[in-house]
Amino acid sequence: MTVHHISSSSEFESLLSSTMYVVSDFYADWCGPCKAIAPMYEKMAESASIQGYLAFAKINVDNNQDISSKYGVTAMPTFMFFKNGKQVAVNGNALIRGADAQALASATAKLAKLAKEKQDAGVKVGA
Repeated sequence: MTVHHISSSSEFESLLSSTMYVVSDFYADWCGPCKAIAPMYEKMAESASIQGYLAFAKINVDNNQDISSKYGVTAMPTFMFFKNGKQVAVNGNALIRGADAQALASATAKLAKLAKEKQDAGVKVGA
């Protein structure tokens, strides 16, 4: 599974409602740090995605201003985490502003572990 490139708020809502955990990357095409961390984010998505349990989304803030304003995104990149459709903190961070590879890797590893535990236990999305 690769990264979900979000093109509308309904598409994002659909992903949030069908996946237990979602890591979201709010980015802009003109943003240097966004481009710098993108390959790492793609790699994490390839290795950690679990259908229905853990997904990775990329939201272009210029093309999806309704989504970025709903979540108060003011800097790029901004990474946010969701559980059962609600924004949650991971490792004490509700979001990560900037291309902080270490914080993002740590948060993603924690969500991957939780998602795998839920999958192994047979817990369904929304439970």
